[in-house]
Amino acid sequence: MQTIEISEISNIAEYELERELWRPQVLAIKERRRIRLGDHVTFLFENRETVRYQIQEMMRIERIVRPQDIAHEVETYNELIPARGELSATMLIEYETPEERAVKLTELLGLEQRLWLEVSGAGRVPAVFDARQIATDRISSVQYIKFRLTDAQTKAWRKGAAILSDHPAYPAERRLSETELEELESDFQ
Repeated sequence: MQTIEISEISNIAEYELERELWRPQVLAIKERRRIRLGDHVTFLFENRETVRYQIQEMMRIERIVRPQDIAHEVETYNELIPARGELSATMLIEYETPEERAVKLTELLGLEQRLWLEVSGAGRVPAVFDARQIATDRISSVQYIKFRLTDAQTKAWRKGAAILSDHPAYPAERRLSETELEELESDFQ
C-alpha cells in the first residue's frame, strides 16, 4: 500500500473546511475495520485513509503548522500503513478503571509472543509488535502491530481467518466475518 505524501496533507484551515464531510466517511471505514478480541482488546486495522485522517487530526489537535513538524508526523504515521503481504493495526487494551488497568497491563506482559492471526488451512502468523513500545514492567495499552502473511496465507485468506491470544491471562479467539475478510483483503494485495 502506498504511503502518504506530504502533498496529500491539508493545512489546518483547509482541513477544518473539509473535515465536516470527510470525518463521517473515515469513521465509517474505521468501524468496518474495528475488530474486538474478547472483552478488553480492540484492533483497528489501518489503511491509507485511516492513517491520513490520524495525521490530519493530530495536526488539528496539536496545532501543527511548521513544515518539518508536519513531515515528522507523516513519517511517523506512515509506519502504520501495511506493506504488501501485511496487515497493520493499532491494538487497544481497554479496562475501565486506572487501578484495574494497572493490574491487567502487568499481567499481560509477554502478550507480544502470544498473539496470532490464523489463516484457515495456511497456519498462524505471529503479531509483530513495535519494539519501541515493549517495556519490562507492563504492556502499553496502545500497541502498533503488524501481521506479515506468506503468499500461501494471502491466497487462502477468503477460506477464513481468526485472531487469537494464547496468553494465560487473556485467552481469546475471534473468527473474522466474511465482511471483515473482504474489508481487510485489499490491505495486503
